[in-house]
Amino acid sequence: MKRLLYILGLVTILMTSGCTVKYSLSGASIPPDAKTFSVQYFPNNAAMVAPILSATLTDELTQRFASRTRLVQVPEGGDFAFEGEIVGYTSVTSSVSSGEYALQNRLTVTVKVTFTNAVDEKASFKARSFSAYADYDSTKLLNEVESTLIPEIVDQLVTDIFQASASNW
Repeated sequence: MKRLLYILGLVTILMTSGCTVKYSLSGASIPPDAKTFSVQYFPNNAAMVAPILSATLTDELTQRFASRTRLVQVPEGGDFAFEGEIVGYTSVTSSVSSGEYALQNRLTVTVKVTFTNAVDEKASFKARSFSAYADYDSTKLLNEVESTLIPEIVDQLVTDIFQASASNW
């Protein structure tokens, strides 16, 4: 009986020794060979322009990778390299009352991102669109709420970009 338990234990060890599982609190699944990342400035090429949007997006994407991965930032040509542009910045009515009056408006930001994964080229993507939005009360002007809405929208965009590039989602 001891011999049978010994053999079963040995077989179990041999079967599981080749398997590894990586867990990460950030949700990132970065290849071990990747060491660096770079984020180029995202210019705002949308028809409407918010002065703080480009810098906010570029900085937040940089901070997300610096704080949630082990990758080291380099000026350009990182193992994980990001570049892109803001292509949409629109505000439209999103909710109308029964009296045909606008109740809420929606600010939507769209970016096109090119991600180059130098370690695994199959994980790269080119000019992929990401969009996020936030609603605001129609009694307020866009320039009154931009400073509150832009960080909220950028956070969602950066979350989506991070998951698409570092989490294999």
